[in-house]
Amino acid sequence: MSRLSKYKKKKEFLVCVDSDGCAMDTMDIKHFRCFGPCMVEEWGLKQWEQEILERWNEINLYTMTRGINRFKGLSMALQEIDRQYRPIEDLDTLVQWAQTSPELSNAALESAIGRRESVSLKKALSWSQAVNASINHLPEDEKRPFEGVKEALACAHERADVAIVSSANPDAVLEEWERFGLLEHTDIVLAQDAGSKAFCIRELLKAGYTEEHVLMCGDAPGDLDAARQNGVFYYPILVRREKESWEEFRETALEKLLNGSYGGAYQQEKIDTFLDNLK
Repeated sequence: MSRLSKYKKKKEFLVCVDSDGCAMDTMDIKHFRCFGPCMVEEWGLKQWEQEILERWNEINLYTMTRGINRFKGLSMALQEIDRQYRPIEDLDTLVQWAQTSPELSNAALESAIGRRESVSLKKALSWSQAVNASINHLPEDEKRPFEGVKEALACAHERADVAIVSSANPDAVLEEWERFGLLEHTDIVLAQDAGSKAFCIRELLKAGYTEEHVLMCGDAPGDLDAARQNGVFYYPILVRREKESWEEFRETALEKLLNGSYGGAYQQEKIDTFLDNLK
């Protein structure tokens, strides 16, 4: 049985929280120092490094594709590189896999490689493994929660169940949350290996929560989409305004969720502000 199928609700409310870029101030450093540079290295793109890394960061951090799955982001970036800089061998195979695979993870990629010979799939796996190794070597003091996260989670956990719902590497999520004492304020950890965020929220709802008692906290359009697909509320952690966002969550948003006044004008205001922040 999976963690999801065994999960039981303890309280009437549920707060789902994304990890990278939402609770943990790890998104920028991972893309600046790991994801982009590892792509440049794997595909031999040093000649155009500055322009390619700037574009990688736009795709993954500062626009409406912020927080996209690593393999979808890679597929997008390599298609642009193929058009603008130099041909990428066997690119169509990787693009098709990223568009159609029900699971986008290293394990799913290994399985696909086992079924067919593909240069681009092998290179994508090599890149992804290099990214994970690079992230593991980042200094621990540079991978920290945003200010106010621990206090906000502790406050939420007094009156609601708390689930980590992340598309990040599960080992990294567990290690980072454990190191800063955040895990004690959670009930279940759902990362990349558990399925998509929308799937995880849908499965959590089966534990018996009503939709208006569930809130997804995130920093990327994919988080909003996962909330919308399941008819639950969304609370945004705004890029470059993370501390302020967590303060408002603790002081205003959480209480609105608990007293039934989150929907309507407040929810719409949060979504409008979020979308405007990424344009």
